[in-house]
Amino acid sequence: MNELDFSGRQVLVVGGSSGIGNGIAQAFRANGARVQVCGTRAAAADYSPAEGSHLEGLDYAQLDVGDASAIENFKPSFERLDVLVLAQGAVIYRRGEFEMAGFRSVLEVNLISLMACATRFHALLKTAKGSLIIVSSTAAYHSTKGNPAYNASKNGAVGLTRTLGQAWAEDGIRVNGIAPGLVDTKMTRVTTSNPKRLEGAIERIPLKRLGTPADMAGAALFLASPLASYIVGQTLVVDGGLIL
Repeated sequence: MNELDFSGRQVLVVGGSSGIGNGIAQAFRANGARVQVCGTRAAAADYSPAEGSHLEGLDYAQLDVGDASAIENFKPSFERLDVLVLAQGAVIYRRGEFEMAGFRSVLEVNLISLMACATRFHALLKTAKGSLIIVSSTAAYHSTKGNPAYNASKNGAVGLTRTLGQAWAEDGIRVNGIAPGLVDTKMTRVTTSNPKRLEGAIERIPLKRLGTPADMAGAALFLASPLASYIVGQTLVVDGGLIL
């Protein structure tokens, strides 16, 4: 028996149009699942592989999680849901998160929309005795001087993972999370495109390399599988040893 075979299972990855979410979506597809991904753009054709978007074989739907009514009114293409992955994320650089408008907008995407999406699909996950995976960040475990909203939101995501894990276990839903370290995506270009910054970052990682979306996908497959059937409310740090 292959515990990582998701044939016949339906997966939804919010924030699955690029980066970590896209890597997770493609991993579930490669292991047999039907996968729908959500992104902010109108159509799959509006994304390109150069941006880290690989949408072949995936169903695509537009969803702006920064808009609460859009989540409430979202019409999925499926009637059953086995795995929900919440990988949406936003960050504002150049001290934009110290302005209240910036702070609120990042919290809306990175934290409030997690609860909105989780509750929106709770009934389907309960019926399927499914799995919810929340993608946070190692930023939850240390300060990020220039990004107070990002940091607060990722701390909140880890707390939400714990609490929903406890609250929804009685519904047969296992809630867990992944805290990625420094992963090579368009969101981390501010570091990866600067040779001096990149060198310093890699020096701090014991494995001496950046993480990849595929690295994060391995953890997601595990957490959604029967191999993790007794794991609830935990956030798995996947960072190459960065925060040790």
